[in-house]
Amino acid sequence: MIDVPLSALEVAMVQTGTRAVETLRDTAAFAQGLERLGYHRIWYAEHHHSPAIGAFPPVVLTAHSAASTSAIRLGSGGVLAPNHAPITLAEQFGTLAALHPDRIDLGIGRGPGTFDEATARALRRGAGPTTDAEYHDDVAAILSFLVDEVALGPLPEPWLLSSSTAGAALAAALGLPIAMAHHIRPGNTQAALERYRAEFIPSRWCEEPRVLVCVETVCAETEEEAAWRVGPMNVVKAGLLKGMSEIPFPTPEEAATHPFTTQERQALADFRAQQAVGTPEVVVQRLAQLAGETGADELMLTTPVYDLGDRIRSFELIKKYSEATTAP
Repeated sequence: MIDVPLSALEVAMVQTGTRAVETLRDTAAFAQGLERLGYHRIWYAEHHHSPAIGAFPPVVLTAHSAASTSAIRLGSGGVLAPNHAPITLAEQFGTLAALHPDRIDLGIGRGPGTFDEATARALRRGAGPTTDAEYHDDVAAILSFLVDEVALGPLPEPWLLSSSTAGAALAAALGLPIAMAHHIRPGNTQAALERYRAEFIPSRWCEEPRVLVCVETVCAETEEEAAWRVGPMNVVKAGLLKGMSEIPFPTPEEAATHPFTTQERQALADFRAQQAVGTPEVVVQRLAQLAGETGADELMLTTPVYDLGDRIRSFELIKKYSEATTAP
């Protein structure tokens, strides 16, 4: 039923009652599990100074998982250009691509990766928020330095991450494949993709528009179990709606007793309606619908649930059901 490749975004949630090092150790097991299931790629997100998400550099997680697997593509989803010198990103991912040919992606984004202004300034050595022009220059410089790394061998595959029409316009102007953050701002997806396709200019990186759509996805054997597993992320999202960034990732038991307001419940229901949560049949149908509506060439699933086994099981159920429904 889903006729596009399926991939995964690893956000590396640090669960209440565990240490960040345990989350870090899970990354290789997760990559190995998804490789066995036949998923296309895994990307690692950049976050800083969050009680719920580990501050693990995407380049380090990519290197670690690449050494622990043999076929699945790996990379950043994404490294945040304002936090890094362009030449450093080109050298890091160029080296990874040389060590693991045709397996490394360089997904580039703009956000600070933190809600804390002091942390953002520390990452940028005291500089304030980047302007549109500075971000455009940074992305162009990264691509230019990547070309300089060609002597190493195969280059990493560059992508531009976007959640807006402005990001889509930049991806189109540079001729880059685009990864839409539907799991963050689903209301922007269609307009951004329309602009991307209308303004796309072919480049050495991409001859025609190429679209990946990231979807928050939680699958379980029953609707009740899926709702149970998605509970912790609902607590985190409700906190973000209030402007609270210091929200730990609770256990499902803690989430089940969380006092959501009526407004929070409605906002969460509206968001979930645009993602994919439920049984294998419901989730696969929803993902197929999203692929059709967006014209996506690939779907990337992010599954922020409490237990590693439950997370891998979600990916397993989706893959098995999808393959069973498309078998001749």
